[in-house]
Amino acid sequence: MRALVVAVLLASTAAQAEPNASGAELPKGAIGVTTGFVAGTGADNKRIGDGFYEFGAQASWQPMTTEMRWGLTIRWAAMFGLMYGGSASHIDTTLRTVEMDLMAGVRTRPWSSVSRYLTFRIGANLLRSNEPIPTDDSMTGSRSYVRGVASIGIDWYVSIFMLNIDLRYARLGSDAPVEGALMVGGAFAGP
Repeated sequence: MRALVVAVLLASTAAQAEPNASGAELPKGAIGVTTGFVAGTGADNKRIGDGFYEFGAQASWQPMTTEMRWGLTIRWAAMFGLMYGGSASHIDTTLRTVEMDLMAGVRTRPWSSVSRYLTFRIGANLLRSNEPIPTDDSMTGSRSYVRGVASIGIDWYVSIFMLNIDLRYARLGSDAPVEGALMVGGAFAGP
């Protein structure tokens, strides 16, 4: 276990910015954890309730240099959620969810700091729950949904880490439940 920690720290140290002709190279990738608060919006708040992601993992790739004002970004995330107070919880008092996002978008640096970036992402979300989630008042529904997801956030580099805060909205053109979330994450940034 200690060898794994040492290997990760050495790889992250090697990922420090190196100057090139077009500015300092930022770490291209990041892998880490995420958590956050989530709630159904509108009528779906009554169905799925409010809760949080007790654990999540994320990985991202964003090739940029410090001279660039715009760049591309791709992020994958998997989150395990607990929802309370919703009418979809019949057997257990907690609606348990698993969600996976795959999003692509752009990052921009609208301010002078080269360590903070504003992100805009859009993509697909898979939602699976322990009980069926009704999509209307008939109380019939499914346990699995595919839906669109969008987010706006900030990526902040602090030494070998990348911290991120995102506002996330999941639904976009589907009959699936609608959710809004405030996500917070931290990741090792590397090559």
